[in-house]
Amino acid sequence: MDPEKAQQIVESLGVVEVLYFGSPVWIEKVEGEDANVRYLETGDQIRVPVFELVEGGSIGGEGTLKS
Repeated sequence: MDPEKAQQIVESLGVVEVLYFGSPVWIEKVEGEDANVRYLETGDQIRVPVFELVEGGSIGGEGTLKS
């Protein structure tokens, strides 16, 4: 994923599935080419390169992004 797309997801009103090596994460903040993410299953937070994040799809809600 590129940094611009990651920022769009952060600003989206909907929920967009994002995966980090197959695990669902929530993007907390994008800074340049890195992102702070939280694992949905454990709540653990890590900083990762944005290009390692993969958009899975829209989960629901108004304002969801379309690829």
